[in-house]
Amino acid sequence: MLKYNDHATMNRWDNENFVHPWEGMEAIGHNERTFVEGGEGVYVVTEKGDRLIDGPGGMWCVQIGYGRDDMADAMADQARQMAYFSPFNNAHSTAARLAREIAARTPGDLNHVFFTTGGSTAVDSALRFIQFRNNLLGHPEKKIVISRHKAYHGSTYLAASVSGKERDRLWLDKAEGLAHFLPDVNPLHRDEGTSMEDFLDQKVQDLEQAILHLGAEKVAAFIAEPILASGGVIVPPPGYHKRCLEICRRHDVLYISDEVVTGFGRLGHWFASEEVFGITPDIITCAKGMTSGYVPMGGCIISDRLIDEVSGAAAQGATFSNGFTYSGHPVSAAAALKNIEIIESEGILDHVREVTPLFQERLHALSELDIVADTRGMGLMGCVECKMGDKTSLENDYQLGTIIDAHCQKNGLILRPIINMCVFSPPLIITKTQINQMFDILQDGVRAAMEAPAK
Repeated sequence: MLKYNDHATMNRWDNENFVHPWEGMEAIGHNERTFVEGGEGVYVVTEKGDRLIDGPGGMWCVQIGYGRDDMADAMADQARQMAYFSPFNNAHSTAARLAREIAARTPGDLNHVFFTTGGSTAVDSALRFIQFRNNLLGHPEKKIVISRHKAYHGSTYLAASVSGKERDRLWLDKAEGLAHFLPDVNPLHRDEGTSMEDFLDQKVQDLEQAILHLGAEKVAAFIAEPILASGGVIVPPPGYHKRCLEICRRHDVLYISDEVVTGFGRLGHWFASEEVFGITPDIITCAKGMTSGYVPMGGCIISDRLIDEVSGAAAQGATFSNGFTYSGHPVSAAAALKNIEIIESEGILDHVREVTPLFQERLHALSELDIVADTRGMGLMGCVECKMGDKTSLENDYQLGTIIDAHCQKNGLILRPIINMCVFSPPLIITKTQINQMFDILQDGVRAAMEAPAK
């Protein structure tokens, strides 16, 4: 076997054999990607030996950092003892304990955990459960899901169908008639002269008007990320989620809080729905930080009320025919349990709340640079959106992101540019010194883009 440091061979194999997520088909087979071959704490190490701060925390997920022997040991111990069980036929103590630990940290009566393989399948399972519930309750017409433009909920069929990122929907089929999308909730794009309070009223009215227009008897659920992560870390106006929940309750519409990104500490709490936004949804979806990215796992957490409506005497003999070979996988469950233990024993949630003010201060200070159109964020999530004068073409936006990304990587920071937006969700263990280093490098990268000759 060749070692990973035979980079020329690995790059060729990557291009010839590995189809990546969101693969640009024009460039397939001709990419020069950075190989990340090692990691420790908040740093990743490339095939060249470069040590880079991981600005996006993998993909919003590496909460406790890289290279944890205690996490690796917990996974290895479980794999040696029992590597797999069939969740269709049996139970397992590790998965049962994890479900209990999660239920102890969720708001209200969200106590039933359906384990999945990741965030997309968690959202798919939530939507299928809602369809199942309404069929069982005699409301087969109550199936429309209201979502939002710029929302991202996954890439499986149903999850993608309720995702509102325009370019992601161009070339792939979706479940027609399933989703209705509300206008963008980004305060940056409110009309000139519109106050935040008036903008909030407009966005809340968008939801109620949609329910009334579609018919409450046809609307099953409203799905919302507390913060729209992949849409560009869009933070809705204060009070938005609470008022939306009130509307949902008034019209018998279920509320799904998609906490795939915000769950497990990203905003300094186990879940953001209640602690940060003051809501107790009907369903919470989670993944990513659940295992800190060490192994795949997700979950769909359902309230007791919804389960009671379709179980016992009310079940009519029905089976919720949804599941995965790896639901509650024991190695993943062991990793999630160890992850929870580490976050608690090391006070990581408190740490997030302690360093958040500096993170947000350094983030928003970048707004002073000429090409920065907006800075926004909450907790250890942030976005710097750039715009070069009046050049608003997609090509120019991509050029901006590419220049900033290249400069930052050269100087010790890995980014995840989303066109002209630099998004951040570093490991939750990041120190104040590392936060300052991260934003110093980004600031220099933005300045390099300002000085680059226009194409």
